Amino acid sequence: MDKKPEKLVPEVRFKGFTDDWEQHKLGGVAKIIGGGTPNTKIPAYWNGTINWYTPVEIGKKIYINESQRKITLDGLKHSSAKLLPKNSVLFTSRAGIGKMAILGEEATTNQGFQSIIPIAKELDSYFLFSLSNQLKYYGETHGAGSTFTEISGKELAKFKLILPKLNEQKIISKLIMMMDKLISLQQRKLEFLKEIKKGLLQKMFADKSKFPILRFEGFHNEWEQRKLKNVYQKIGNAFVGTASPYYVDAGHFYLESNNIKNGQINRNHEVFINNSFYQKQSNKLLHTGDLVMVQSGHVGDTAVITQEYNNSAAHALIMFRNPKDKFLSDYLNFYFQNTSAKNKINVLAIGNTIRHVLASDMSRFSVYFPNKDERKYISNLLLKLQYTITLQQSKISQLTILKKYLLQKLFI
Repeated sequence: MDKKPEKLVPEVRFKGFTDDWEQHKLGGVAKIIGGGTPNTKIPAYWNGTINWYTPVEIGKKIYINESQRKITLDGLKHSSAKLLPKNSVLFTSRAGIGKMAILGEEATTNQGFQSIIPIAKELDSYFLFSLSNQLKYYGETHGAGSTFTEISGKELAKFKLILPKLNEQKIISKLIMMMDKLISLQQRKLEFLKEIKKGLLQKMFADKSKFPILRFEGFHNEWEQRKLKNVYQKIGNAFVGTASPYYVDAGHFYLESNNIKNGQINRNHEVFINNSFYQKQSNKLLHTGDLVMVQSGHVGDTAVITQEYNNSAAHALIMFRNPKDKFLSDYLNFYFQNTSAKNKINVLAIGNTIRHVLASDMSRFSVYFPNKDERKYISNLLLKLQYTITLQQSKISQLTILKKYLLQKLFI
């Protein structure tokens, strides 16, 4: 008995849709057109009104409306560039294959594209754009060329995609578009928060004038310049040397420079050490409230040791231990994120191949300090702002995961 062919349906569907999806080749549901460049030595071909895109302009926005350079009608007529209608999907075909964007206005491109013009009754532009990861992978694995990989329009036309009827495509596209808009909105909020933080970091710390530009009400005294060795009881290096023989799959978390970024400790990269090696570093363990600084590579990045990392061992970091009062480390952690402080550390850094800074130099490093109460106000404000930024980053991550889940369930 012949086995019935497997039905082509997604795992999750909108109510009212029951038809099987059908497999198509991209060339059967869309036209694929290459681009071209008018002669750059003929001024009459340039600075016109027709949008003309290059691959470097693609990848940051879904819909694009205005190119960096424009060509004239004569430039269009005397080149292999083709005028593409609104809602065409641009696809970079070389040197970074697979970046995509949808045209918000008619345009042309250079030869670094294979642009896709969906057949109106067969394929929705946003539905196709939602398959960008699949198209990118196909382009990278089916491209050819000895100097650089490039996929031809003929080869891209062979890409197989499984499609529902157009009305179901449009409903799916509407949902994915809503997700993309929501993620984009949250990303703009995140960038706005980061800009606020950047501005505050430049204005809330005093320089040689001994007064900051921006200040809390009620504080008027000039700030005092102090060396870091006078505000921490111990400043020195964590273990420096080869630690890899002591690495284990599970053991004591080993804090390294890869874990220090943007003023925080992350676990994106984890290394663990065995107990005997950990015990040998008992006199160099970090405690809650200490500050650590990256010593080589991305020199000067800092983070405060939170309760989670109390009694941690560290590798190739400068350790500022036992601060003489609360909020010192939080205050300094934010101070080291401002441009002025970064520049001062870069001046101290030595080495041609890999730049590094010495613990002894950081002991003598001078910083302007307000009194304890003002430090507390500054630190609390910036801690709350950093917490809001972290929450915003988490929200974007969750939305991105949700979108990925929907793409897996709504598409075949």
